[in-house]
Amino acid sequence: MELRCYRPFVALLCQVLALILWSPLAAAAPNHIAAELVAGPAAAPGGQTTIAIRMDPEKGWHGYWVNPGDAGLGMQLDWTLPEGAKAGEPRYPVPQTLLVQGLMNHVYESEYAILVPFTVPAGAAPGSRLPVQVRAQWLACTDQICVPERAELATEVSVSTGRAAEQDAKVSRQFDNWTRRLPAPLDRAAAMVLTDANLRLAIPLPAAVPLGAPHVFIREDKVVDYAASQVFARQGDVLLVTIPRAHFAARDADALSGVLKLDEAGNGIAFTARSGQVPSGGNPIGGAPRLPALPWLLLAALAGGLLLNVMPCVFPILSLKALSLARAGESQAHARIEGLAYTAGVVVACLALGAMLLVLRAGGEQVGWAFQLQEPLVVVALFLLAAVITANLLGLFEFAVPGFAATGSSRSYTQGAFATGLLAAFVATPCTGPFMASAMGAALLLPMVPALALFAALGLGIALPFLAVAFVPALRMRLPRPGAWMARFRRWMALPMGLTALALAWLVWKVGGQTFVALALLTLAMVLAALGWAGRKQRRAKAARVPALAAALAALVGTALLPRPAPPAAHIESVLDTRSFSEKALAKARRSGNPVFVYMTADWCLTCKVNEEVAIERGETKAAFEKAGVIVLRGDWTRRDPEITRYLTAHGAAGVPLYVWYAPGRGAELLPQVLSSALLAQKAGR
Repeated sequence: MELRCYRPFVALLCQVLALILWSPLAAAAPNHIAAELVAGPAAAPGGQTTIAIRMDPEKGWHGYWVNPGDAGLGMQLDWTLPEGAKAGEPRYPVPQTLLVQGLMNHVYESEYAILVPFTVPAGAAPGSRLPVQVRAQWLACTDQICVPERAELATEVSVSTGRAAEQDAKVSRQFDNWTRRLPAPLDRAAAMVLTDANLRLAIPLPAAVPLGAPHVFIREDKVVDYAASQVFARQGDVLLVTIPRAHFAARDADALSGVLKLDEAGNGIAFTARSGQVPSGGNPIGGAPRLPALPWLLLAALAGGLLLNVMPCVFPILSLKALSLARAGESQAHARIEGLAYTAGVVVACLALGAMLLVLRAGGEQVGWAFQLQEPLVVVALFLLAAVITANLLGLFEFAVPGFAATGSSRSYTQGAFATGLLAAFVATPCTGPFMASAMGAALLLPMVPALALFAALGLGIALPFLAVAFVPALRMRLPRPGAWMARFRRWMALPMGLTALALAWLVWKVGGQTFVALALLTLAMVLAALGWAGRKQRRAKAARVPALAAALAALVGTALLPRPAPPAAHIESVLDTRSFSEKALAKARRSGNPVFVYMTADWCLTCKVNEEVAIERGETKAAFEKAGVIVLRGDWTRRDPEITRYLTAHGAAGVPLYVWYAPGRGAELLPQVLSSALLAQKAGR
């Protein structure tokens, strides 16, 4: 077990030991951090200058910021000043982070200077020199040991005579250099929201300011989890930061202060935050996980799209292409045109969904991949469409189902293939298979152009099998030749499409409730009645325009009149002792010292449901979890939930499923997207 769970106790132990060892014997040992008190430029009586405490650690040793982090000790100063003189609050340069055995420290590993404002007594004689002394105590550490150190430091401050005189050029340059290393103060206060789960900040920062490696250091102790991942996002000229609370957070506050490190060069800004409104959303930056190179991400997106073709999410729609593929052997040119049209439809749909997702997130909306299926009316529309296609395949009416029509012009085939591609990509979005999760998660963190390239690669992967059949004659020749079997095959293809319609009806019930699904079924009945009327006219060789318009009108009016969906059920039906996920619930669970298992799911996510059936909702999993005292938190993303979206984004995921394990005292461990009960039992048994 890492020491992270016991950070507060380790820090307290270090401080107690330091105080015990601060003795004349300890002081007699040579310091590993050399200290010097340096006076700044001369100041007039009653004026102000600066005194620097220059610290120079030996190689491999480091000193600490005012808030040392999980372990360590900040510098303590005891001044001896002339009467009427004042020493102000020390100002520290931007620190560095140092993670040692799970403990996050705020340190300085090279020469640094602490600058202290010094006020000259009003009665000081011009031209005099004022003696200044300070007893300084600090902790010097390596990665292995810590040694308490102390020094009696002295200097003299010059009182200006008021005449123009050159300052010591070397001293001026030195102080200019030290001053540049201080964090620049913000001219406006930041806003903050402090909850049991995390600290959220809105720091006013122009969008033009580059952020190479951002990190926020909070000055007040025992507020945040120092070693936790910090999530950064930009929303215009505001930087949004989310930092998890400490396991043993001991304070609440209406105001906090801190330093935002901008880059590895040590540039930063000092801010004060007060309670206020902190917006959500924004474009994720900085603290997100490191991404693979773009070529690898493009390859992952391509492979992920290709694998979607064998998943049940997409297969019912692919059945619409089956007859087209059989028919495609009639003409090589026609097969290629239809394959390109289908590919274009898939890629355009993926690009459109991806662009809409990125635009919504840039506007502050907490959405992720498959966001359209979180809208109940979109689910109703898909349900009606799947039911209508099923009725067409069964022969209720004749209509050029996209990519299926047995007769028609070359133009109609091309349009049908394009429409089938659009539909296949739209329905495929709930699925998240191997390779796809990392690529889609990266798309949310990349700039617009490479992100859209990933969405296009995903679409190309979905269309690749049909594109191969269209352009490789050997593959196309293996397909059966057109014949009477096609009519029977058409009827059989109604089976997977009908199962899809039933699954969508169940989903309509889950997202909207009983009244919602009942009215959706009534709307479908009116649509099918109108289409049946159209089919009777078609079999008599009469025009069916009026009943077709009636069916479209019934679908539009029925959908528009649907009531507001019922709120999600609060009760979770589970074999396990499962609780609803929230940031507050996660923070409380982690503070308990028990293992925590978080899983993000959605009713429209087939992969999620399979994992729940074969791995999570199992008797053996329940027994292992009860024995280890595992706390289970379930996040239901069927309907939009900003907290869940933030959590997914923080872990580099664009959508569900997501499975995260928290061992006591450790950080988040991402589990595979394909689970087994043996894997969960193994995690619980550690």
